[in-house]
Amino acid sequence: MDRTERFYRIEQMLRERRTVPLGEFLDVLGVSRATFVRDLEYLRERLNAPIEWDRELRGYRLGEPDGRTGHELPGLWFNASEIHALLTMRRLLAELQPGLLEPHVRPLLDRLNGLLERGDRSLGEIEKRVRIIQTAQRTVELRHFEPVATALFERRRLNVGHFNRETGATLSRIVSPQRLTHHRGAWYLDGWCHLRDALRRFAVDALTTAEALPEPAVDIDPARLDAHLDRGYGIFSGPAGQSARLRFTPQRAQWVSRETWHPRQHGEWDAAGHYVLTIPYADDRELVMDILKHGADVEVLEPQSLRRKVQDAIAGMASLYRD
Repeated sequence: MDRTERFYRIEQMLRERRTVPLGEFLDVLGVSRATFVRDLEYLRERLNAPIEWDRELRGYRLGEPDGRTGHELPGLWFNASEIHALLTMRRLLAELQPGLLEPHVRPLLDRLNGLLERGDRSLGEIEKRVRIIQTAQRTVELRHFEPVATALFERRRLNVGHFNRETGATLSRIVSPQRLTHHRGAWYLDGWCHLRDALRRFAVDALTTAEALPEPAVDIDPARLDAHLDRGYGIFSGPAGQSARLRFTPQRAQWVSRETWHPRQHGEWDAAGHYVLTIPYADDRELVMDILKHGADVEVLEPQSLRRKVQDAIAGMASLYRD
């Protein structure tokens, strides 16, 4: 950790404990004794930190301020994951509709605001300088989401009406809910479908009705859920039985080589500077969409079935733009 982070860690340890031995500081901070002594002198002399050595307890502690001037640590910024998490949580909490959680959420929101406003930063300035852009969000009706979540946590079955966007048909199903999954701005219900007697994944925004039933839900082993629902590509379920090999141009490779398309992907560079990405998949629908967004900067090398499907999609697109 850098010096500023060490300052905050030293003060945190002192506030959490009555006294902290020297050896513990060295272990936690990962520095030498000489470095720690220099940090301590800076905190005392430059930042007025009332850090004292307690001879009886053989450790450092925070003493009482001298009353003339307080001490304040230098500004500490957040890393990428921390600022994303803090601002996302604050936005979600601020948008929460009034309900049972409101009195419990308000103190949490106040604490988040206080954390973001540490030092000389204002919340308004942070929100003006840092933006979290969320696109393609799909709205879920509260009257459907609440019974789904209730049945999920109370381990009860659900009676749902599910609209199939491809066929245009709505089918009533009894489902034993297993978990909720959030993917690319949409919520999905993973459950055991008693009609098909199999695991299925339903888009919650495609539910037309949702009613919690008194019958207990069937529980599916989490390992079985992962194997059936999460081994494929994207949101589409099924064990991955195929692998796609995609070759990106040297220009586009500068971005794609830093992306994670699948937890079990494999990437390598060829002699010409292309990036070849190998991805396991079960259902190719989401994969085809992700391939097409890269246009002429990617080529499907194999399998031939996926290559032909992308070719057909390109031909269909081209037909729309013929004069």
